[in-house]
Amino acid sequence: MNVNVPSNTIRATETSRVDLLLIAEMVTPGARVLDVGCGDGTLLRLLAEKRGVDGRGIELSQAGVNSCVAQGLSVIQGDADDDLVDYPDLAFDFAILSQTLQATYSPRHVLEQLLRIGKRAVVSFPNFGHWRVRAQLLFGGQMPQTDNLPDRWYETPNIHLCTIKDFLDLCKDVGARVERAVALNAYGRKLGVSMPVFAQNLFGEQAVFLLSR
Repeated sequence: MNVNVPSNTIRATETSRVDLLLIAEMVTPGARVLDVGCGDGTLLRLLAEKRGVDGRGIELSQAGVNSCVAQGLSVIQGDADDDLVDYPDLAFDFAILSQTLQATYSPRHVLEQLLRIGKRAVVSFPNFGHWRVRAQLLFGGQMPQTDNLPDRWYETPNIHLCTIKDFLDLCKDVGARVERAVALNAYGRKLGVSMPVFAQNLFGEQAVFLLSR
């Protein structure tokens, strides 16, 4: 990641995760942020360098925590399913869960906690309703593998895969207000905001949602 570019500039060349760039666009400069499932700290670094946020992280893997701490990031080891209840209400401006919801045991509980902890929540996830996924199931008869779902079924960390339509239903169930929703195609390009949900669900390979109560 090039740290010499202007702080208000976010470019696709700076990270291979396009959803992280969208998340960074959604976060207000200077905000207090909790990144849940922060991995090696790529998003926290991006937000600190380009948005000047006061960032904190929680990560399950010790290797991820070690990587973050080595970069000077404020990250602790913890589990999204169990440890978010320890955070007070509205402790952060943004609570972020990027490409992790599908790997949690209780997605509804985790989403409710994000909306309790943060004034806003940002969630990104791979869309299991994408046409390539449907085609592999229909014509190949096997669990699909794509760029966003690269692991074989017996090696994947994902246990609750969902579609964009499924996630919208979950938002309704927990009373979340969708402030912004962006679907990305296989090339990382945003689909048109006027595109109906069924089309976004068919052609979106991943999605990023900005939510609030």
